[in-house]
Amino acid sequence: MANPEGYRKALRLAKQAEKFHRPIITLIDTQGAYPGLGAEERGIGEAIAVNLREFSQLKTPVICIIIGEAGSGGALGIGVGDKIYMLKNAVYSVISPEGYASILLRDASQAKHAAAMMKITSEDLLQMKVCNGIIKEPEGGAQFDPAGTAANIKDVIIRDLKDLMPRNPAVLVRYRNQKISKIGHFTEEDEECS
Repeated sequence: MANPEGYRKALRLAKQAEKFHRPIITLIDTQGAYPGLGAEERGIGEAIAVNLREFSQLKTPVICIIIGEAGSGGALGIGVGDKIYMLKNAVYSVISPEGYASILLRDASQAKHAAAMMKITSEDLLQMKVCNGIIKEPEGGAQFDPAGTAANIKDVIIRDLKDLMPRNPAVLVRYRNQKISKIGHFTEEDEECS
C-alpha cells in the first residue's frame, strides 16, 4: 500500500521518462492506497487524482501489468496506460469482495458470492475491455514458475513496445484518453451479450 509520497515519486519518475521518451512499465500489486490518517493528512487522495490526470497525458508509451491484486485508487494511481494486462489469476476491483459483501450484502461471509458479482477476474475485465489481454501463468499461480511467468510478461512488453514506441506522442495520448472514457459505458447491446 503506497503512501502519498509513493505516488508523487512515481509521477516524478514518469515525467522523467516522458522527458527522455522512455517507456513506462508499471507492475501493479496492491490492495489499495494506504488508508491511514497520516496518509490522508499528507494528501493521498490528491496525489492519486494528480497521477490519474498526469498519467493520462504522458507523451510516452505506458504499459501497465497487474500481477496480483489491483485494488481501488491504489492501483489507479499508477494504472493509467496505453495497454493494461493482467496475469491470469490477477484481480482488479474498486473494493475487496469482503468489503463489498459487508457493505452491500450486509454479510462478510458472502465474499465469494460478492467476488462473482463484482466481475473482478482477468477474463471478466478482458470481456469488458478494461484490460487489453491476459498473460499466461502456470496452474496455481506465477509462484510455481516465476521465470516462465516473467518470460511471458517480457514477451508482451517487447511486442507492445515495438508497436507503441514509434507512434506520435499526441496519438498515444488521444488513444489513451479515448480508452479511459469508454470504461464503464454500456449500451443495451452490451447487456444483451452478457
